[in-house]
Amino acid sequence: MLLLLVAAIFVVLIVFSMPIVFALGVSAVAGLWIGGYDMQVLSSSLVSGSQSWVLLAIPAFVFAGGLMERCGMSHALVDFARALVGWVKGGLGMSVIVVAYFFSDICGSKMAEVSALGSTLMPPLTKAGYKREDSASLIAAGTAMGMLVPPAIFMIVIAQVTNTSAVALFLAGFVPAAVIMLCLMALVWYRARKYDWPVDTRPDLTLLTTTARRAAIPLVIPIVILGGFIGGVFTATEAGAVVAAYAFVAARFYYRNVSFREMGKLAYESAILTASVVFLLAVASVFQYLMGVSGVPKLLAEVLSPLHSMPWLFLLCTAAITMMFGMVLEGLPAAVVLIPVVFPIAEKMNINPYHFNIVQTAAVGIGLFLPPMGVGLLMALKFANLTVGQHWRTYMPYIAALLFGLLLIILFPDIALFLPRAAGAIN
Repeated sequence: MLLLLVAAIFVVLIVFSMPIVFALGVSAVAGLWIGGYDMQVLSSSLVSGSQSWVLLAIPAFVFAGGLMERCGMSHALVDFARALVGWVKGGLGMSVIVVAYFFSDICGSKMAEVSALGSTLMPPLTKAGYKREDSASLIAAGTAMGMLVPPAIFMIVIAQVTNTSAVALFLAGFVPAAVIMLCLMALVWYRARKYDWPVDTRPDLTLLTTTARRAAIPLVIPIVILGGFIGGVFTATEAGAVVAAYAFVAARFYYRNVSFREMGKLAYESAILTASVVFLLAVASVFQYLMGVSGVPKLLAEVLSPLHSMPWLFLLCTAAITMMFGMVLEGLPAAVVLIPVVFPIAEKMNINPYHFNIVQTAAVGIGLFLPPMGVGLLMALKFANLTVGQHWRTYMPYIAALLFGLLLIILFPDIALFLPRAAGAIN
């Protein structure tokens, strides 16, 4: 009864356009007060929920991603992707998926990625004769896939709330993202032949070499991250500092198109976003306390007990719930409210924690781009000047490809666990 009342307060606050993070905070405090619990729980939960070294990686990665997008690295990646796969039928559509994989690795923020890909790729897609519905679908589906490519902020947060290694989780994301990328590229290949999409470029070794040289600046970053993690050179927090320093040097001494004033603004925006994430983690810990004393974990364990012999079905059900949370509440609130409740159940079922986290990360990425309310999808549709009603029929095959890739990750845990095991990050 208490949780229903707290949920009602939260919904009312959201209806009145209060930001989600503050709506969570107000409803959590109201739950403690209505339930008659000691208000000291509030202060202790706020402190315990926000103290983690790994959270220091968030401002560094956000700053680096914003700086790289501002100095034009996304354009270099787009040109390289078009030279790499543009010579096949529907190559421009495939290049959207490829560059989404590359760019996710340097951006870290889904909204920044949608903005960069939409502004960079929508005009050439339109010029090449792609329908606006397909252009928006390619950008949305590619960005949804990119949630699995480090350094996603969501991965840092989910590592914090499940007390797992962010480094191992970063390593676990590369191969699953590639699997979903291949599923999407297969769909593009099929649709290119069905709708006679054009070839984008001719095979040209000189063009490939030239674009690869320009793209080498941003492509150094995933190599550094992957090599540093596998070699045990730095932690996730230190990786954030390394990437931010690299972005600063590249922007000042190679691109030379970002002023110190603009860098200061990007740093300020990074600090604001980090503060909202940390505050979200803090107030979510109060929710976790309320759910614990209300017996929600025990109730869920009983409800899900028939699935103990079928871990894959448990992962499928929790992924479906997470997608719905991701569509309605965005990614981070879904992580800090839902996942801490179901994670202990997964542990009791002997599901590998990193496999579980990768499945939930993929599910949140898909949820952000699900119609009719996914905030990432709505942003992609703005670039195409489309409504959800005009777009959804064309988008369904792309959602099917994303879900098929997610199903493969669920059914074959080694897709996620191969790389961190090979690196010695997990047993």
